Amino acid sequence: MNKPLTFEVKQRSGQTAARLGRIRTLHGEIDTPAFMPVGTQATVKTLTPEEVRSTGAQIILSNTYHLYLRPGHELVRGQGGLHRFMHWDGPILTDSGGFQVFSLAPLRKITEEGATFKSYLDGSTHTLTPEKVMEIENALGADIIMAFDECTPYPCEHDYARSSMERTTRWAERCQAAHLRSDEQSLFGIVQGSTYPDLRREHARRITALDLPGYGIGGLSVGEPKPVMYEILEETVPLLPQDRPRYLMGVGSPDALIEGALRGVDMFDCVLPTRIARHGQAFTSLGKVVIRNAEYGQDPGPLDPACDCYTCRNYSRAYLRHLFKAEEILGLRLVSLHNLRYLGRLMAELRQAIAAGTELAFRESFYAVWGSEDRGRRV
Repeated sequence: MNKPLTFEVKQRSGQTAARLGRIRTLHGEIDTPAFMPVGTQATVKTLTPEEVRSTGAQIILSNTYHLYLRPGHELVRGQGGLHRFMHWDGPILTDSGGFQVFSLAPLRKITEEGATFKSYLDGSTHTLTPEKVMEIENALGADIIMAFDECTPYPCEHDYARSSMERTTRWAERCQAAHLRSDEQSLFGIVQGSTYPDLRREHARRITALDLPGYGIGGLSVGEPKPVMYEILEETVPLLPQDRPRYLMGVGSPDALIEGALRGVDMFDCVLPTRIARHGQAFTSLGKVVIRNAEYGQDPGPLDPACDCYTCRNYSRAYLRHLFKAEEILGLRLVSLHNLRYLGRLMAELRQAIAAGTELAFRESFYAVWGSEDRGRRV
């Protein structure tokens, strides 16, 4: 393969903006629309790579900011890169650390040069610039790397959203210039602009002018109502190139995956499925289940009767509740495994529906179980 990443649109829907695609990287292929489990610190929490693969995941995400602080990108480079370091032989995407800089607002200062922040580990001071982020991501060696951006909060004043958007554009240009492994790694740009349609449209045009291999949509799922997010997607996605992957960053609730895919998004990621699993919450074909609840104390049935994961094949709801009440780590592992498998199955079924032209009926059947108070308008 001459390029480190290629993308093929295999089928477009006649009903919605949904599409089926395939991303090819040096470490394997990804069928889209796809959900990427998050392995923030070079591990999907509590699970082995083999277990993650069993959920249907073809690509995982790791975090530039966290791996820079610990164990350090040079150590990872010395261990043969992130794939070998974490024993994952499939595609990997690393984010740029922009969201972490956003989430640590009390500990950071943003200037034109970059973001200066205090480490949450030891209080030491660090500065991330576009050039430094490229140095880190090049050392980690992921297949897809993200440009450094500023993620604005919600709500955000229009003037600040514009100045931040313009800075993100300049940072993307600097990342493109500093990216030294374009023969092995594909750099994606990120569209910002908060919840302002005019800024989103303008930034989509400016970022896509850089002619990068793919594009992320950032600055959403940061507190805005879901219908607002869907409206911004409707403004933004049509302006992104048809022949490049589109990645909605930080989104992982089942309803948002369906709504995003029907609006033409190809890739998603989020810590949500594993984070809520550690608190005993499960996605199921019957809706959300809180396994800690007393009603499951003597329930002999599986967590989800429609699921084929290891957890649902072998353990009862009563046993899972016991594990959480006893604070046994196995409970966290089993529900994490299930939640990722639920999303893996959801995306596979959604791809099948798009192929058959029945994605709107699929959407309706989902909401019939899960409820639809946050749904977007009909697409």
